Amino acid sequence: MPSETIKLTAKFKLKETPKGLDDLFSVYREIVNFLISYAHENNITSFYRLKKETYKSLRERYPELPSHYIYTACQMATAVYKSYRKRKRKGKANGKPVFKKEVVMLDDHLFKLNLEKGVVKVSTSKGRIQLEFHPAKYHEKFRDWKVGQAWLVRTPKGVFLNVVFSKEVEVRAPKAFVGIDLNENNVTLSLPNGEFVQIITHEREIRTGYFLKRRKIQRKIRSGKKRKELLEKYGERERNRLNDLYHKLANKIVELAEKYGGIALEDLTEIRESIRYSAVMNGRLHRWSFRKLQSIIEYKAKLKGVMVVFVNPAHTSSLCPVCGGKLSPNGHRVLKCLNCGFEADRDVVGSWNISLRALKMWGVTVPPESPPMKTGGGKVIRYDSFTCFKSSG
Repeated sequence: MPSETIKLTAKFKLKETPKGLDDLFSVYREIVNFLISYAHENNITSFYRLKKETYKSLRERYPELPSHYIYTACQMATAVYKSYRKRKRKGKANGKPVFKKEVVMLDDHLFKLNLEKGVVKVSTSKGRIQLEFHPAKYHEKFRDWKVGQAWLVRTPKGVFLNVVFSKEVEVRAPKAFVGIDLNENNVTLSLPNGEFVQIITHEREIRTGYFLKRRKIQRKIRSGKKRKELLEKYGERERNRLNDLYHKLANKIVELAEKYGGIALEDLTEIRESIRYSAVMNGRLHRWSFRKLQSIIEYKAKLKGVMVVFVNPAHTSSLCPVCGGKLSPNGHRVLKCLNCGFEADRDVVGSWNISLRALKMWGVTVPPESPPMKTGGGKVIRYDSFTCFKSSG
């Protein structure tokens, strides 16, 4: 079986911040800003060139600091400068790039994590310091995973260590693919047995509700600490609620797809660049975090040995899955093929075309027990996320 690497980031909140860590944040930000200025002045986007031209002088300036901090600072600086150049080409950046965040990037030479004891050792200019963190239940699943890079992040809520874990998993060859059409308010699955499952997520209502709450706060409280705290509180509530929804959705999707061995998703990388609707619609679609949901589905599927592929999303909801003809509107969200008479909901059409494109890409034949859906037929099963994914009839 082919193997793939899964990478996940876990967050560890430190119990306290010793003085040595405060000094590390200050020195690291100073080094990164020096490197960004040097990259900007010399138009350097290569990590290797930036390190080669600045390493010696930085080692002389900070002789007691472990050398690997200079390596990670070069990585951070080149990433910031590349992002600045990209934004400037789009007219979204002015002046010089500056690194203001309270972040320190660590490679595996700069820290050692002990999940059993709940401590992490971090190298500083004054030697290694031991830091305790608050244990969380979800940390347990990373015990047999490989530890990669990490970031120390200081926020108003404390200092966190964000660690990247990786694991090799075996992904079996798929029998067939479950096509998944992600939308702002529902997720539709095309199963190889001829059934379609539609899960009503209510994401649009959730996001719109919190957006209106924040708008109301902004109108009532013009400025100040209270305004900021209220906006952050409702923003965090929205994120937590949607994160919970995404994980439940992903669990249900993987459960349905596990026996077939394959999931097909649309490659929506450039979708935001093509959005040209009204200001209200643009705002709604830009708040829709489809890529986050896709990434959760992807890693949960791979952990179960289910293959995930991404297909071209062009015209998935406008071409007939039976004959390939152009579909025409035939009522609210219903499309009809004038060539063969096929008629179905646009989300059903999209999910079916996605699964067909995945089959064509991988050369997988449809199993005998999964005949093509009859014209105008096919069973659609609907679930509602507000009823914990119980069937709504």
